[in-house]
Amino acid sequence: SHAIDGKTLIQLHTEPEYLVTAIGFVPGFPYLEGLPETLETPRLSTPRRRVPAGSVGIGGSQTGVYPFDTPGGWHLIGRTDTNLFNPINDPPALLQSGDRVRFHETDSVNMAPDPTASIAPECVTQTNITILQPGLMTTVQDLGRSGFRSSGVPSGGVADRVSAMLANSILGNPENAALLEYTILGPTLQFQTDTVIALTGAADDSLATLRPLRVRRGDTLHLGHAAKGCRGYLAVAGGICVPAILNSYSTYAPAKLGGYGGRPLQTGDQLAIGNPLVTSFSTTWSLNHDVVPLPANPCTLKILPEGPLSNAHHAIINKPMHVTAQSDRMGIRFRETLPPLSATPLSRAVLPGTIQLPPDGRPILLLCDAQTIGGYPVLGHLIAADLPRAAQLRPGDTVCFSETTLAEAHRLLRHQHNMLATIQQGINHTLGLAEKAE
Repeated sequence: SHAIDGKTLIQLHTEPEYLVTAIGFVPGFPYLEGLPETLETPRLSTPRRRVPAGSVGIGGSQTGVYPFDTPGGWHLIGRTDTNLFNPINDPPALLQSGDRVRFHETDSVNMAPDPTASIAPECVTQTNITILQPGLMTTVQDLGRSGFRSSGVPSGGVADRVSAMLANSILGNPENAALLEYTILGPTLQFQTDTVIALTGAADDSLATLRPLRVRRGDTLHLGHAAKGCRGYLAVAGGICVPAILNSYSTYAPAKLGGYGGRPLQTGDQLAIGNPLVTSFSTTWSLNHDVVPLPANPCTLKILPEGPLSNAHHAIINKPMHVTAQSDRMGIRFRETLPPLSATPLSRAVLPGTIQLPPDGRPILLLCDAQTIGGYPVLGHLIAADLPRAAQLRPGDTVCFSETTLAEAHRLLRHQHNMLATIQQGINHTLGLAEKAE
């Protein structure tokens, strides 16, 4: 902590003209260079679970502004009401790398209305599905959005791509059709139309998964509590109908972006579904459950270590790690403590699969909603082929990390792609799509 009063802190912080070195972490968050050395402050040893929107913070030699309510590890010194991100704008971030910024002291801030709040699911001209009970963190997702990382917008999308792609494949949907993702506890839905659905991923043992299921108008479907795994998927023939925001249907809840009003579903929400590509379904077949096994417990995940091996690197390879209840779509937090890494690097690009080590020594494995830039030291990277299994880990599960090579990571990813392509080909033949394409 600094032995300076609030007035001096404000004076020191408002004097410089700051350079925007990057936009990242969350949409619109500016990393600003030019902080007086007197104000440099190490990041928090354990990041906060929630930092209020508009908070001005200091992390190391940088300062920045949190555009949304998000987790964060910087020291907070004030608030601003400047709106730093609006998905309607092009580019959506107010600031860009290379811009210059000054702060001015003010007596009060008036937080502007959330610009994303007006983006309602306007394509719902008819109700096909009503949410009776929302379950846990049930959101509309697709395979994610690309092309906006320079504005700090994460890839997002489904946590388990394999399960989600299979759900859409079973129904003849495009692979990027919008579907529902839920966490451990599934929603209860009422259908206002005859349709066909598919369930994949984590599910109640009483439900049939990996096959087409016919539902009738007036039917109520209770997805219940998943016996194994963490994230379940429900696809509907024709896909869920929501507007595309920044070229994606996926929900990124921290920025209230995309999906159904930018938020998890609530009781009373009404969903529309699109026109199915397949209109005549046989429901007498299913995929073999061995093609997409949920993770064993303990679950072994392969990682590529980052840089020279340290004590922490060796520890994460040789130590069983336990998933905590603080895990979410941004990342899996582990209970065990590893030896800290001495150097605190500058903020750098991170991706789903990056393993960070905060100063408190408890590793974080970043998942689909991971920030685009992070400031904690990096232990390594989970291979892409193992990300779907990692997304199915639930609190209390045990993880063992094993070291692998880049060549092996590429081989396993090719194998996964080839497996999905083979399954897709077989499903298309069953649905009659192969004949139509010829």
